[in-house]
Amino acid sequence: MKETIKNTTLADRLLFLLLISLSVAGIFISRDALSQGSEVVIEVDGKPAYTLPLYEDRLVSVGGSYGDTLIEIKEKKVRVREAHCPNQICVKEGWISKGVIVCLPNKLIIIVGGSKKDEQLGIDAITG
Repeated sequence: MKETIKNTTLADRLLFLLLISLSVAGIFISRDALSQGSEVVIEVDGKPAYTLPLYEDRLVSVGGSYGDTLIEIKEKKVRVREAHCPNQICVKEGWISKGVIVCLPNKLIIIVGGSKKDEQLGIDAITG
């Protein structure tokens, strides 16, 4: 190990520092690209059913293949409070402040963190 460090040149060390710097910069850039939005979009069977503000606490009941699913928005977080699907994965997901909750049996998708401005411009986390 010590031999490997001794055999590095100045160019190797500069390259290493450059790669570390780019990695740290990438963390900050991706954090901005994935910043928390202000809306919750609820889609049923691939079609938007609700677009709700994330800052407004409420309960929403959405019908699905296995019955109604109760979605709770509280303190800028979202969760599936109650669902009648067999495996309850969407309920076990818990509270999220950004990202997606999917309930496949009910054909329900909850997207947290979007905004109308981003949708109109076609901006996502990859394109920035």
